[in-house]
Amino acid sequence: MPASDSQRATTSTQTGPTPLSRSFTSTRDSKLSVFALLLALRIVNALTLRTFFQPDEFFQSLEPAWQLAFGQHARAWITWWTAQLRSSLHPELFAVVYKAAAGLTDLCGLSLSDKAELLLAAPKVTQALFAALLDCFTWKLAEKAYGRGSRTAFTTLALSVCSPWQWFCSTRTLSNCLETAITAVAVYYWPWHWSNSAREGANQHGDKKHGKVSSTDFPHSISQLRLSLLLAAFACILRPTNALVWVTLSLPTLWHASNRQRYILIREVSAATTACSILSDSYYYQKWTFPPLRFLYFNIVQSLAVFYGRNRPDYYLTEGLPLLLTTALPFAAVGLWQGLRGKYSQPSESPLGIGAQTVLSRLAWTSLIVTASLSLIAHKEVRFLYPILPFLHVLAAGPLSSFFPPRSSLPRKALLTFLLTLNLLIAGYASQIHQRGVIDVLAHLRYQHEASNLPRSGTGTGGRARMVNTTVAFLMPCHSTPWRSHLVHPNIDAWALTCEPPLAIPLSDRAAYLDEADRFYMSPGPAGWLRENMEHVDAVRASGSRSSRHWGRVDPKISQEGRRAWPQHLVFFAQLEPVLKDFLQDSVYRECWRGFNSHWHDDWRRRGDVVVWCLR
Repeated sequence: MPASDSQRATTSTQTGPTPLSRSFTSTRDSKLSVFALLLALRIVNALTLRTFFQPDEFFQSLEPAWQLAFGQHARAWITWWTAQLRSSLHPELFAVVYKAAAGLTDLCGLSLSDKAELLLAAPKVTQALFAALLDCFTWKLAEKAYGRGSRTAFTTLALSVCSPWQWFCSTRTLSNCLETAITAVAVYYWPWHWSNSAREGANQHGDKKHGKVSSTDFPHSISQLRLSLLLAAFACILRPTNALVWVTLSLPTLWHASNRQRYILIREVSAATTACSILSDSYYYQKWTFPPLRFLYFNIVQSLAVFYGRNRPDYYLTEGLPLLLTTALPFAAVGLWQGLRGKYSQPSESPLGIGAQTVLSRLAWTSLIVTASLSLIAHKEVRFLYPILPFLHVLAAGPLSSFFPPRSSLPRKALLTFLLTLNLLIAGYASQIHQRGVIDVLAHLRYQHEASNLPRSGTGTGGRARMVNTTVAFLMPCHSTPWRSHLVHPNIDAWALTCEPPLAIPLSDRAAYLDEADRFYMSPGPAGWLRENMEHVDAVRASGSRSSRHWGRVDPKISQEGRRAWPQHLVFFAQLEPVLKDFLQDSVYRECWRGFNSHWHDDWRRRGDVVVWCLR
């Protein structure tokens, strides 16, 4: 008769470390080493990222976090958070990071510029930690399917590390990135073996009743299941559409759970997480609210998301998945098809057992259902599919490992080299070149402001003069650049064209709604908007009065005539340059900075370099 757990533990204690325990320790140490390498890689990834992707990276996370950390006077740009559509848990995470970084700068007595650099780096390093967890748990999930230490599992890790999308997106402070990392960890801890045990029990007894999992069958898995569902609930609160992942994954597994297990899960996990969300959001919004429900109501019932764009039904198939997977797309397609059919290409290292087949089949169906469900929503973005990328990497690893065996032919080795090189080029271009001007310009403005406020001797205030304000206007489509998370200093007094969503406008009138950015570009065009909303151009003409030129330099706010004063800096895309040259001819504005932004752009308003004009 097999020894009990206690007998085995006693024997192990008496005889010293067994080969199994030494193997476990070695495996644990190797996993920690891999994670340390992944963390170092993602920190480098985060700190070297130089391009712009989505406004939500800043306006739905860092801007509210900035206000939470430093208060109203810090001049963060808060968009539609007053509508209670987003959970406060995400910005609260970065608010803690900002407070810690600010405390460290005060403790170390860092200079103005060094403090700004640390505040820029802190959220990036934080997100790098989640990106490393995503890589690591994608690999560990693959080991559940392909075996611990298997070549195919390491192929999954290589897919994640070498993915251009991962390099471009995983270290950004988008809620989708945190959602994906949490989902990968939660799926790893999901009790996949419950379904296997139920299937084996049904096969042995010929009765489905024997397929139910008793609460005493897997006593150690309850804590892991609680952790899995706790993380799943947090991901759903963070992004309510994440529920699509968990409905698909959980229903077959929970079908085999006992009533007691279901009761424990609902009572201790779902209720606790919901209560945490309600308390946190009610404190943030200063009223009782539950943002996930409001998010679904506004974006699905009222179709508010369409305000930010509408896409074709086949967008995810023709654009979304190719962008997400790049060179791994054909292998993921094969792996997905095999998972749906339940027939798999078996790597030479080991055949796939019932457990592996369950994992791969469930991941395949989840990927298909999530993609199909999100395709029904009019507003689509690639990042909405991000949570299924780890699943697709696991599915792609089997066909990829079979197609490139250890002793591949020379043509296949050449093909593998080409694919890796292509991934490197795509990742480099997307993270270092495309849309970098809108990031670089904020660094330029920040450096100029810091240079104007360097310590000076003889001021009588500890060597530092009174802080000098810098005034800036961004004549761009709204949210074209980050905001206070990159401007940092509250003395940089900036404004930009806005595009607040039509929350208070009836559905029937929303089609005709025009925000400030729309009105800027529509007829009679930018010149007409400037003529109606800015001070008279004489205020900044060389021939204008000295007093009016001075007013234009120092006051960025609305003047007594209800018009905006001309700022010290105008920031715009090069496509607007001919209009401004004509409207501001003979003015005291001169080009003082120009930075490359992109070779192409699907929005004609954002084409060309980013240009800065300064008052001279």
